[in-house]
Amino acid sequence: MRFFLFLIFGIFAGLYFSWPGILIPKSWKCFNDIIVKSADDKISLKAAMEISPSYLLKGKNKKITSKIRIVADACFR
Repeated sequence: MRFFLFLIFGIFAGLYFSWPGILIPKSWKCFNDIIVKSADDKISLKAAMEISPSYLLKGKNKKITSKIRIVADACFR
């Protein structure tokens, strides 16, 4: 039981230290807006500026985790 408590605490602490804005509702609105706009092929400039050149050069093997990281970096930092 103690292991799971430390595991959950570690996950939440890691997310908070990586993205301090994760607890702010305005940041979640930004996150949702980018997700909705990306479905319509309208990406915001803020999200486009977060994409690293190496990500673009890698090709078409883009995993869902890397897509979430880019959107989260754009909104939660």
